[in-house]
Amino acid sequence: MTAAIRVAVIDDHPLFREGVTRSLSEIDGFEIVAEGSSAEDALRIAEQLNPHIMLMDISMPGGGLNAIPLILAKAPLQKIVMLTVSEASDDVTAALGHGAKGYVLKGIGSRALADVIRTVASGESYVTPTLSAKLLSSRSHASANQFELVASLTSREQEVLQLVASGMSNKLIARKLDLQEKTVKHHMTQIMTKLGVTNRTEAAMVWRDAIDQRGQ
Repeated sequence: MTAAIRVAVIDDHPLFREGVTRSLSEIDGFEIVAEGSSAEDALRIAEQLNPHIMLMDISMPGGGLNAIPLILAKAPLQKIVMLTVSEASDDVTAALGHGAKGYVLKGIGSRALADVIRTVASGESYVTPTLSAKLLSSRSHASANQFELVASLTSREQEVLQLVASGMSNKLIARKLDLQEKTVKHHMTQIMTKLGVTNRTEAAMVWRDAIDQRGQ
């Protein structure tokens, strides 16, 4: 039996926090190990309890964005998912830049949130697709030619990225290319670093932009 994913929920709205806690507790495979309402709580919980995933709001005492680098300085392996109402590109960019592994809007359903947590716990990143698209559309194409970025990837990395853009999971890609799943994850890490993106959705969009550029 697979061990439960240990989750901490940090939000200064008790009713919302209790709702998230209760919803996840009712889904198999999750264990709520702590709740908190401030950046100080988040730092203490990360240090003392080492949850697999920390769900954290931006707007709370001490500031969620400010808390990210403090938490990672004390617990470098802590995976943080921002769960917030903010759709501001600056907030998304800041959160991911500080080291958060996920960014999700509070309107998400409990089952979808559970899927996001599983995704991040497995070592991948996740950003609500509408926000990823917004981020990419706001970037100046002049700052980085998408075709040149993709051309900088190795042939294997391009092969993996093409399959990601087609919608395949790491597990399916590993099976198709006869690789270990951890090898595919390593390739994805390298791909995202070279492309300057933070998640699979953005990487796939860069690939599609590059294909469009090549076809012009």
